[in-house]
Amino acid sequence: MSQTAASGVRPIKYAMVGGGQGAFIGAVHRAAARLDGRWELVAGAFSSTPERSRASGAELGLDASRCYGTWQEMLTGERALPEGTRAEAVVIVTPNHTHYSIAKGCLQHGFHVICDKPLVATVEEAQRLVEAAEKSGLVFAVTYNYTGYPMIRKARELVHTGAIGPVRKVFVEYHQGWLATDLEAAGQKQASWRSDPAKSGGGGSIGDIGTHAENLLSFVTGLEITSLAAELTSFVPGRRVDDDATIMLRMTKGARAVITVSQICVGERNNLTLRVHGETGSLFWQQERPEELTVCKLSGERLILSRGDDHGPIAAAATRLPSGHPEGFLEAFGNLYRGAAEAVLARKAGTPAAAESPAALVPGARDGLRGVQFVDACLRSADANAGWVSLDGE
Repeated sequence: MSQTAASGVRPIKYAMVGGGQGAFIGAVHRAAARLDGRWELVAGAFSSTPERSRASGAELGLDASRCYGTWQEMLTGERALPEGTRAEAVVIVTPNHTHYSIAKGCLQHGFHVICDKPLVATVEEAQRLVEAAEKSGLVFAVTYNYTGYPMIRKARELVHTGAIGPVRKVFVEYHQGWLATDLEAAGQKQASWRSDPAKSGGGGSIGDIGTHAENLLSFVTGLEITSLAAELTSFVPGRRVDDDATIMLRMTKGARAVITVSQICVGERNNLTLRVHGETGSLFWQQERPEELTVCKLSGERLILSRGDDHGPIAAAATRLPSGHPEGFLEAFGNLYRGAAEAVLARKAGTPAAAESPAALVPGARDGLRGVQFVDACLRSADANAGWVSLDGE
């Protein structure tokens, strides 16, 4: 089992943009960052209004002088503090359309970045941000949190070591029901900005949860999308973005995949499933039962691997508790923060992250770029009546 804290290493100080009062994902990030004792929240600009930002910071017990009215004030104020006192990294948990300017500002001021997905609103912004991140030499992590599950990392290992043979077909399904009605018309905060194309970046369900599906597909298989055909639907009358999508994908090495995402499936909560079919075996994993990975062999053998058993060092490095003591969403999220902390420490030491180490498994800016390209391709395909398009704009 992995260590739950970096013994003898001081926590990395971080600031947060967004995630104030009433925000779900900001609280998740803060809890995940605390799990292993690797991070310490010291500052923030938590809301679009200075008053709410300072109120949120006060609730979190922060020094009033470091509860800033705007993210610009935060970057300037933190940068002016002595080294060892100021934040070293910034976590961005704001609506999609604000990610680019905040992340770019963070890099320009010398802060490592941990950004929620999708990375930004447009392909052009994503490309510029990748260039800026790579030029800066700073750590840039994108929180595709489902890659943090131990059994997903085991599935990746099985595929990459040839345990199921070359991949033929992959199915990723991500179904929710919370947007089955017109919540945005009632002013529900999370629904309102996600259904506004000016804030979501044009994609509805494909941007919100479809990018998770795409990332899971790429992370586990190691394959790249060459082209796709997408049918996008807005079932709720008046909704300006898609709330349902079916996408066929052609992958490298001749593999094929199908992604279905929906937020109008009544009764579904957070039903993300992955099926990977190779020449000699198959894998099945479900997010609502994350501790099990089913492995099927061509011989007819069927194995159920359980998180916490001895499945090798990669899965073990993402595990905190013995089998029979359930782990889930928060721990998976925490594994990204653990990896990001190791990446920051490695940068300080001038040492590259070892292959398949927690630091190497954290999605980065290029993964974020691919997610934005995926959304853009889906929108272009839908405009072409579900015609086939490539991710590079052709």
